[in-house]
Amino acid sequence: MIDISGKGTTRRMAVAMARVGLSDAALEALRAGTLPKGPALEVARLAGIMAAKKCSELIPFCHQVPLDHVQVEVKPGDGSVEIRATVRAKAATGVEMEALTAVTVAALTIYDMCKALDPAASITEVRVLRKSGGKHGDWSFEGHLPCPPRDA
Repeated sequence: MIDISGKGTTRRMAVAMARVGLSDAALEALRAGTLPKGPALEVARLAGIMAAKKCSELIPFCHQVPLDHVQVEVKPGDGSVEIRATVRAKAATGVEMEALTAVTVAALTIYDMCKALDPAASITEVRVLRKSGGKHGDWSFEGHLPCPPRDA
């Protein structure tokens, strides 16, 4: 783990997103709350919150950060479900890993709960949208398209 003992404590915030691509039938069942495994939108939201709180237990070199706030939004749209997480803390290190972990676990939860209706479901666009605090100050990637795949 990196030594952060010399870093100052600042207000930190990160927003991350993920998208789960689903068939029309799976999206319809998701919206109606008729999936065989239950109410996926609320289960995914809670799973994301739990994941942010457990981030340092899942990622070996991630610092434990006392979180002040975790918000996970799970919204079905046209052809996909968009997941956004906002995480805040007063800490010596950033909270982008907690936000990314939240959206990834929420996306995996949607995938798991919808895979019986849509075996071709996909998880895409996992990324940090913005963050603030620390030596880099405010940083935003919102409005940019995801990076294209690299040539093999």
